[in-house]
Amino acid sequence: MANPTAAMLVIGDEILSGRTRDANMHYLAGELTKHGIDLREVRVVSDDAPAIVAAVRALAASHTHVFTSGGIGPTHDDITADCIAEAFDRPIDVRDDARALLAEHYANTGRELNEARLRMARIPEGAALIENPVSIAPGFILENVHVMAGVPNVFQAMVASVLPTLTGGAPLLSQSLRIARGEGDIAGPLKGLAEEFADLSIGSYPFQQDGVHGANVVIRGADGARVGAAMARLSEIFAE
Repeated sequence: MANPTAAMLVIGDEILSGRTRDANMHYLAGELTKHGIDLREVRVVSDDAPAIVAAVRALAASHTHVFTSGGIGPTHDDITADCIAEAFDRPIDVRDDARALLAEHYANTGRELNEARLRMARIPEGAALIENPVSIAPGFILENVHVMAGVPNVFQAMVASVLPTLTGGAPLLSQSLRIARGEGDIAGPLKGLAEEFADLSIGSYPFQQDGVHGANVVIRGADGARVGAAMARLSEIFAE
C-alpha cells in the first residue's frame, strides 16, 4: 500500500521578499519522512487571500494531508484562518475553548487579552484545535488541512502535537555513496541502476571540493533490503 501523501503551504510576504528564511519546510520534511508520509509538494504564497484560498483548495484535493505555516497571529495581515474558512465554505468566529486558553495564558502573564490577541481565537466552524505548548495560541485542523504558526519553535511544537494522530506508512530509508567522478561519467551507469531498481529513488547530487569533482549518490526506498541491494550494486559498479 502506498504511503499517505502531504503538501505544505508556506504563507507570507516576508518569505517571498527574502526578509525571512523558511526553516519549517526542512523540519516538516524530516518528520514526515520518519512517520511514513511522503511530502510531495511545497508552495509559497504571499499574504493574498485569493491566492491562499486557491492553493488550499488545490492542495487539499490532491494530497492526503496539507500543512500550512504562517499567518495565524494577531496582526491585520494574519489572514490564514479566514482563508481556510473560505476555502471550505465555513463560518469563522471567536471560539469559546480557544478564547479560554488565551484568557488563562494572558492572565497568568499579566497581559491584556485585547482585540488583536483575540483574533488568534477565531477558528472556522467544525475545526479541531492543535495544541501549542509554547505560546498557547492554538492552530487548528479543518478537513485534511493542518493550520500552524510560522514561528519555527511553535511550528515544531504543533507538528509534535499532530503527527501522533496521523496514520503513516513505511518510513523512507536511504543510503548514500560519495563518488569522486563527474556526473557526466556516472550518468550512464546510474541510468542502468535506476532501471534495475525501478522501485527505488536514485538521485545524484554533485559537489566540487578542493579541485575534485564528484557526486553523492543517494538511494531511497521503503524496503531496507532493496536499498541495501542497490547500494551494494552501486559500490560494485564504481569499484570496477
